[in-house]
Amino acid sequence: MSALSLAYILLAVVLGTIAQIFLKAGTNATPVGLGLALEPRILAGIACYVVGLVAWILALAKTPVSIAYPMVSLGFALNAALAWWLLGEAVTPMRMAGIGIIIVGVVLLVRS
Repeated sequence: MSALSLAYILLAVVLGTIAQIFLKAGTNATPVGLGLALEPRILAGIACYVVGLVAWILALAKTPVSIAYPMVSLGFALNAALAWWLLGEAVTPMRMAGIGIIIVGVVLLVRS
């Protein structure tokens, strides 16, 4: 895998994760309803998804999907870390162990 392919994949994963954090923060700040449509954090999350989609398409143009798609699971680890840090969500030892197994799997996949 080329450095450019890896960069596109990682950009897509990071933007997807940031989008999730924005969406969660937006739903925490505004009651569910029509007000969510104009909540700035919701709009920021959608924007991250749009840019991430472009990065993902560029990644798939240069990488086999059987290699690229499993790397999306790195978002689980990043999401848990950011949710703990920014949103105060709990990350239990069992959850950390599961995330560790996912990361080991991705490392094995990339090295194959």
